Amino acid sequence: MFEQVEVRKFVDRMVVHLKKFFPKQCEAMGEPGLQETIQYGIKRAAAYGITSKRDVYKYVDLMVVFGRNFDSDKRYPWANEVLRSRRDPSARITALHDAARKQLSCF
Repeated sequence: MFEQVEVRKFVDRMVVHLKKFFPKQCEAMGEPGLQETIQYGIKRAAAYGITSKRDVYKYVDLMVVFGRNFDSDKRYPWANEVLRSRRDPSARITALHDAARKQLSCF
């Protein structure tokens, strides 16, 4: 996966990104919680073979929106279905993002 220095850089960039696009959620998590969430997201994404930086960004974004365990949350069966599909990782993230948008448009 990422080397330790690369992980640190990735987490730092991800913190900036999340604070920009999800300020309320980040404030609620606090800095330590935010960094821990990103680390957790890197590991969860990797469990599904999702390791490209761009795709991990998207995975962590979805964690912030739907909850850190959205991938196994029974309220979001579409997430687990997409993540377990046989598509390549980038195609799964694209499908996951599309399904999430549809989910959010229902509200």
